[in-house]
Amino acid sequence: MAPHPLKKPKKPAPAAEAATPAAGGKSKGAKANGTPAATTVPEPEAEKKKPDTRTLIAGSSWTGKLPITLFNEHVQRQPTWDKPEYTIHRNPNGFTGAVNLRAKNPKTQEITVLPPIMPPREYMQEKGAQPSAVEARHFAATYALFRVCNMKNMAMALPPQYRDLWKGDFQELKKEAVAHGQGYLYDADPFQAVKNRDEARVTREKEIAVREKKREESAKQNNTVSLDGQVRKVEKGWQRVPKVEMGVKTRKEVERMVKSDGVWNPYDVQLAEREVRAIKDKLSSYGFRPSHIAEAVEVCGSLEECIEWLLIHLPEDDVPPWALPENYIAGFALAANDLQRESRIKRLASTGYSADVCAEILDACAGDEAKAAFALQRRLLGQAASLAQTNGDDDNHGTELWNEEQATLEAIYTERYSCERGTCSIQLELRTPSGGAITIRARQPSHYPNALPAISIEVALPAYIKLSILRQLLLHAQSNLLGEMMLFNMLDWLEQEVPRIIERPDRLRDIANATSTVADTSAAAAPSRKRQRRHPKPLSWIRNSPVSARMQASWWAKQSTPEQQKMLQVRKGLPAWRLSDKIVGSVTVNQVTIISGETGSGKSTQSVQFVLDDLIKQGYGEQANIICTQPRRISAIGLADRVADERCGRVGDEVGYTIRGESKQKFGTTKITFVTTGVLLRRLQTSGGSAQDVVDSLGDVSHIVLDEVHERSLDTDLLLVLIRDVLKLRKDLKLILMSATLDANVFEQYFSGVSRVGKVEIEGRTHPVHDVYRNELLQIMGYAGLMDGDEAASDVASDWEDDFSFGGKRSAPRKEKPRKQYKQVGHDGHTIDYDFVANTVQYIDAELGDADGGILIFLPGTMEIDQTLRRLRDIPNLHPLPLHAGLQSADQRRVFARPPKGMRKVVASTNVAETSITIDDIVAVIDTGRVKETSFDPANNMVRLTEMWASRAACKQRRGRAGRVRAGKCYKLYTKMQELKMAERPEPEIRRVPLEQLCLSVKAMGVDDVPAFLASALTPPASLSVSGALDMLTRVGALDRNELTALGRHMSMIPADLRCSKLMVYGAAFGCLDACLTVAATLTIKSPFVSPQAKRDEAKVAKAVFGSGQGDLICDLRAFEEWSERRSRGEPTSSLRRWCDENFLNHQTLMDIANTRSQYVSSLKEIGFLPSGGYGVPETYNRNNGSDALLRALLAGAFQPQIARIDFPDAKYKASAAGAVAVDPEAHTIKYFNEDNGRVFVHPGSTMFDAQGFPGSSVFMSYFAKMQTSKIFIRDLTPFNVYSLLMFGGSIQIDPQGRGLLVDGWLRLKGWARVGVLVSRLRMILDDLLARKVDEPGLDMSETGIVKLVTRMVSFDGLDR
Repeated sequence: MAPHPLKKPKKPAPAAEAATPAAGGKSKGAKANGTPAATTVPEPEAEKKKPDTRTLIAGSSWTGKLPITLFNEHVQRQPTWDKPEYTIHRNPNGFTGAVNLRAKNPKTQEITVLPPIMPPREYMQEKGAQPSAVEARHFAATYALFRVCNMKNMAMALPPQYRDLWKGDFQELKKEAVAHGQGYLYDADPFQAVKNRDEARVTREKEIAVREKKREESAKQNNTVSLDGQVRKVEKGWQRVPKVEMGVKTRKEVERMVKSDGVWNPYDVQLAEREVRAIKDKLSSYGFRPSHIAEAVEVCGSLEECIEWLLIHLPEDDVPPWALPENYIAGFALAANDLQRESRIKRLASTGYSADVCAEILDACAGDEAKAAFALQRRLLGQAASLAQTNGDDDNHGTELWNEEQATLEAIYTERYSCERGTCSIQLELRTPSGGAITIRARQPSHYPNALPAISIEVALPAYIKLSILRQLLLHAQSNLLGEMMLFNMLDWLEQEVPRIIERPDRLRDIANATSTVADTSAAAAPSRKRQRRHPKPLSWIRNSPVSARMQASWWAKQSTPEQQKMLQVRKGLPAWRLSDKIVGSVTVNQVTIISGETGSGKSTQSVQFVLDDLIKQGYGEQANIICTQPRRISAIGLADRVADERCGRVGDEVGYTIRGESKQKFGTTKITFVTTGVLLRRLQTSGGSAQDVVDSLGDVSHIVLDEVHERSLDTDLLLVLIRDVLKLRKDLKLILMSATLDANVFEQYFSGVSRVGKVEIEGRTHPVHDVYRNELLQIMGYAGLMDGDEAASDVASDWEDDFSFGGKRSAPRKEKPRKQYKQVGHDGHTIDYDFVANTVQYIDAELGDADGGILIFLPGTMEIDQTLRRLRDIPNLHPLPLHAGLQSADQRRVFARPPKGMRKVVASTNVAETSITIDDIVAVIDTGRVKETSFDPANNMVRLTEMWASRAACKQRRGRAGRVRAGKCYKLYTKMQELKMAERPEPEIRRVPLEQLCLSVKAMGVDDVPAFLASALTPPASLSVSGALDMLTRVGALDRNELTALGRHMSMIPADLRCSKLMVYGAAFGCLDACLTVAATLTIKSPFVSPQAKRDEAKVAKAVFGSGQGDLICDLRAFEEWSERRSRGEPTSSLRRWCDENFLNHQTLMDIANTRSQYVSSLKEIGFLPSGGYGVPETYNRNNGSDALLRALLAGAFQPQIARIDFPDAKYKASAAGAVAVDPEAHTIKYFNEDNGRVFVHPGSTMFDAQGFPGSSVFMSYFAKMQTSKIFIRDLTPFNVYSLLMFGGSIQIDPQGRGLLVDGWLRLKGWARVGVLVSRLRMILDDLLARKVDEPGLDMSETGIVKLVTRMVSFDGLDR
């Protein structure tokens, strides 16, 4: 029914959607739309009233909170969140809503706005639309609440229809989001989730950028320019190699030294025309210019040397790309804190001068650019470097002429002329071949036109061409234009001559003053200067000379004295006396006489006297000069004492001796000189370096006696070859060969081709020696119950035949348990039972009772001697003494003295007591049958010191020691079966040891063809061993092109291991000789540290205190130095021993090291390497004793090529307050590789076993010893850096693929080719200095510039400090 027209209609009930403010909080009724409200028609009474919001959202029965309320309350509880805002959108399907959240940072007031919170678009299109805006708002609030509270159980707080959404659709949406990596949308704190995501995105972008940059850098690094200009990919083996860097100041200093002191073509090689063409073609393919190639070929003698010369002399802007360092930019880089100075240098350098030269000259001119320009010009012309020349402001007449000429030039050249700040610029009409402009700048001089203006040329040409143009222009003007206005004529000359100069520029040497801060004064090699050796005066066989007559008279007079008669009676009791006439007759008739005689026959003491007495009686006493060699020092000393006593004289008069570090003889007086084999060999080595010098060095020698030749040591075999050659040229020289077990036929065949050979055989003494084998000894000593039945019955048993010795208790069971068989290298499965040896000594002592007589025990080495002596000290009434080659002469002589009263002498000896020495009171010998010998495998370059069974010949000699003075016994700690299995004779040393020292000695005596020379030896060595030795000598720097280097000359004269002698040479050169002597002595003896099994960890800690990470040998060195310091202060021996025990040091080993050092010092003084006189080493040779970095470098050089490459794992980092810090790698992740074996392992006993880092940027490890057990271990280690390798390692080669440098043929370095060349030439200068030391023994090398420079380079790894 329509309302009444006059009655105001009632206000209609608000619609449901108007009950709650719409988005924005305001009603959108008619007034809001700006139109008047229309009169509405009243609803029919039958129409129901619309529900309110609560009923619409939750139903009439719902009494809980609505979704918007729950969400708003959650937001209010968050301290930084702002009130949420809702946005409602209408679409054909209904209404959709979203929630907008914001948060404010209370500190920064920064507002963070989240993207609208709403379900995914697909869901909204299918299910998300709501019938009304109110419902859309609550739906959005419910979803937003789920997003931030899904981890809570809030579903029951929601109205039923929203509860179902919470548990159903919304959970599915979350699962899909998580599956797609969008789980962060459902975090409790959406603002923190967004922040974390943004940070992760930024981090990821940075990582991507870093990876991309690394990839680009890797691609750049992995591509190199080879010498032929091709771009190639770097092989994997070159991608992780150490870098070579050289500081700017260091490089300048090296260049200065190389250019001033370097020598090119040291061997004066003359290249054939064909070789010259081949070198030119090759260099041209490498990218060098023809004019430069032609100049290099004139100076150098090989392709490699030409490359080195070019890389040193070429300006850096004109070298081929492969020779440039990474990221090289041509030009001069200066610090930006002095822009004016930088601009001046750039202007001065624009004409081609080196920027370094410009900077040097500008600084010398106090920053005056004009003065510097004139100074540079005079330097280019090679004139005196006066800095007085400047511009002509004070020269009125010259200025008038200058200005007049400027006006003329401006009129002629018009727009091509300009003038600014007193310098005129004119552009030539001529262009370069590439079309570039040529501009000439001229600065007015004083006294113009009688002085040259300062000219600069700006043109796009290489620096050396610009300087060539300038130099030739200035020379032309100087010769033809002075005294007249010259600029126009100079310009005209340039227009005509520039094309010719570009085609044929000046030589690099002509412009060197302008391209380098150092003038090139290097030259071709000067003729080698060899110091003339003074040889003894040759013998003149004039009979009955006055001296001979006096000697004869004196000799006859002495024969009648009671003392001499008494001694003659003793001598007549020797078997040799009966054959005196036969011996003398053979020596007289034959040039070579072979004397073989049993031990005790008197051949060593009597034969030389028979020969001397005959010469005196014949009237040739003056000419008599007999040298008798012995294999050991104690033998030489003992025989000299005995023979002097038999001749009723003193040692040093008629009879003398010379051993290393000790000599007793008088020139012209001493007629019989006992020497060690090495002393005679060294006399020949140092004779002058030619075959004739070897002959001349023996000019005053009448007879040479080689005793104990059966031992066949290296020195003996070498002497046999040398003397055989000498006998061909000196027919008056007599040679006598002697031995107890000599195979005379072998030696007779060897010498019969060059000389007449006689033979004499002397019977031995008649004193019987009874052999007691092990089985008999066991029975005698009450061990029979332990023997196998067969052995007890037959003296031979399979269970025992290979056993070395037996030990055990008397109560042990009948069958002994199998012994542990040792598998390690250096041991063949047998051990010494020291208790059984001590029991045997005790049994012999009891058997002898009150009778006099000593006991001699033969053991394989010094360690076994120490162990035995410890057991013997527990037995009363014994006087135990050691005897081996490592003892000092005074200590060795103690074995000859009588023991204290009531005590029995027991000598524990190595095989030094087998021959030549006689200990008078020995009546019993205990022979273990063992010996230590060196074996060498040339195929894998492995040296092993192996304990093995002695030969039957050696055991025979040992047996003979018991019967020298009376009947005796030999107790053999092995069976007869084992004796039969022994080798007849020992293998000659030349077949089983490395031959480097031997080959070096041969080269030092002037032999060119070493393999042919050694092939003529009595037993030629394996050819593989010889070639390997020569190759090794080249690699260590002793040989170069089959010629002995200065270093090799020094090494050949020092009687020590090749590596030790090299170390001592370096120590003397670099001012740390004392330290190097100690290390060399330690290597000769052994490390002073001990490591008891029960205290191994404590010993390791004690050792580390001295080592400080510097390596094993410096650790030993510092320990010795502290011990020596305490000893020099007079600390009591008891206190010293206590300190040694506390630090796990062996006091006796330290004493042995000290003694060996003294011997080395004496040897260095003998050869003139150190000044004679005084005690120890002069302080001038020890300036750098405390420099660990230098010592590590010298050790690396001495041990070359025993080098291992350190392979570090990829770096790992940890966060710190200062940023990411690299973490030291774990020790087991660091690997080591050498050339021969690939991967090797650090020995567990080394101080470097647990090393995680290395001192001084070390990337290599040198080692002295290599041993193989389950793995190949290296020991005696020293870490060192790149420049130590470059300065003291093997040869340096430029990799032809442009990847860097190759050292010793296998060690790779990434670096600038020029650095390798500079270091290589520096090494040549150092070798020249060592050559001077040969000629000038008193030269102090440690104060020379080259030594100081090399010291800094290895100490700071090439950088400026």
